[in-house]
Amino acid sequence: MSTPTDAHPGSGYPRAAAVSPRLHIVEQVGSTNAKLLRDAFDDPDGHPHLSVVLTRDQTSGRGRLDRTWVAPAGSALAVSVLLRVEAVPVNARGWIPLAAGEAMAAAVRQQAPGADVAVKWPNDVLVDGLKISGILAEVMPSNPHAVVVGVGVNTAMTAAQLPVPTATSFAARGEDVDEDRLLADFLTGLRDGVATIALGGSGFAALRERIADACATLGAEVVVSLPGGTSLTGRALSLDPDGSLVVQSPEGERRVAAGDVVHVR
Repeated sequence: MSTPTDAHPGSGYPRAAAVSPRLHIVEQVGSTNAKLLRDAFDDPDGHPHLSVVLTRDQTSGRGRLDRTWVAPAGSALAVSVLLRVEAVPVNARGWIPLAAGEAMAAAVRQQAPGADVAVKWPNDVLVDGLKISGILAEVMPSNPHAVVVGVGVNTAMTAAQLPVPTATSFAARGEDVDEDRLLADFLTGLRDGVATIALGGSGFAALRERIADACATLGAEVVVSLPGGTSLTGRALSLDPDGSLVVQSPEGERRVAAGDVVHVR
């Protein structure tokens, strides 16, 4: 059985360990989200807010709409973060995954100077229009005030290993990535974003504006795959007060709370 690992200079993640109260590095795991959900259920006191499970070899990752996410060992960083969100109003929790996407976009931007880094709603991160990171947020079934945010980032993936033509990685772009700094920046941004949502007021309004500014989906023609197998085609107009995407379709405006978006080029 794996045991929690305190990141130290030799482990490669000292900056991230300085942000997270519990950084559990595992050599290989099926799904970091599933593991963290299970571990936090079994030992809630041992898994405070911002606890992390991290691996560079995830064998059964999951994405939105129950899609699988698999990458060759060592080619991507898979991270799950536990958020204790008792202080966040229930009607504002839809902004948590959006804040995670904005936080990862900001972290990626620091590693890819000069690149066009944006978010595809709700929380895929794009570099020059190509996906480098995906995020999946899940509520703990036994505790509605605990959310696990899972992130996959294509770091060392070669161009030949990219799963689809619409994906990219730091390595495929010819860029070196400091994974420790990337993770520490993301955790810091996520921590601050959740705290801002909890506090509300002008800080929350400013965060919503930053998220909208980072969202390349707004203003684009889109096809949205919806739960249940249906789809919606139209123009993405704005973000609703609860974080939903507002789409102008031929039948009128529609609010989308969950779905997978394709930008129509």
